[in-house]
Amino acid sequence: MNFEGKNILVVGGSSGIGLSLVRLLALNGATVYNISRTEHADWPQGIRHLSMDVLDEVSNMADFLPEQLHGLVYSVGSITLKPFNRLTEEDFLNDYRINVLGAARTIQQSVKNLKNAGASSIVLISSVAAKTGMPYHASVAAAKAALEGMGLSLAAEFTAQQIRVNVVAPSLTDTPLSQYLLSSPEKREASAKRHPLGKIGQPEDISSLIAFLLSEQSNWITGQVISVDGGLGKLKTS
Repeated sequence: MNFEGKNILVVGGSSGIGLSLVRLLALNGATVYNISRTEHADWPQGIRHLSMDVLDEVSNMADFLPEQLHGLVYSVGSITLKPFNRLTEEDFLNDYRINVLGAARTIQQSVKNLKNAGASSIVLISSVAAKTGMPYHASVAAAKAALEGMGLSLAAEFTAQQIRVNVVAPSLTDTPLSQYLLSSPEKREASAKRHPLGKIGQPEDISSLIAFLLSEQSNWITGQVISVDGGLGKLKTS
C-alpha cells in the first residue's frame, strides 16, 4: 500500500492499535496527524501531533488539520467489564462518551477536510462484543453497538461526498488497554483458547486491515463492519 501524498488523521495513535497504525502508515509514506493526550517516544519522524482529549474542547482541531484529509481513524476505546448489577449509570455514560461521542465530535470537526480530498475514508473501531453476547460486557457492548450504528448511518450519508465509512470489530488484542486481562500466563492461555484460531490478536492484525480500508485498494468498500477476531464471533469449534 502506498500512502504517498495522503494525509491521515489518527485519534489515539500513542498506544496499542493506534500506535501500530501510525507506524504502518508512516512506513508507507503517509503524512500522519495524531491527536491524543500524550506523545509516544518511538513514533517515526514527521508525525504531526496535537495534544488533546477529544472529550474536551475540540475547536482547535481546525487549525491543526490540513486542508485535505484523506483518512480518519478513531482508535479510542474502553474496556468496562463488570457484572450487570454493579454497572452504574456513569459506567454506561462514560463508555458512550468515549466510544461514540468522541468519534462523533472528531468526525464533525474533520468532515470538511475529508470532503476537500475528493475521496476519503473513515474507519471506526468496534468490538466483537457488539454482536456476540459475552458476560460482563453490557456497558461497552452497548457503546460499541451504538458506534457501529452511527458508522453505517454515516456511510450512507457521506456517499455523495465520496467519503467511505467502515468499522473494524476486533476481539481481545494484546494492547495496554487489555493488559489486566492478560496479566499472567494462565490468563493469556485461557484467553487464547477461547478463540478458534487459538491465539490472542496482535495490534498489527488490526492495523493492517485498517490501513487497507484507508487505501485506494478498498475504494469500493463502504458501510461494512468487518470482524478481526480469530473466529470468535462466528465459529464454534468445540
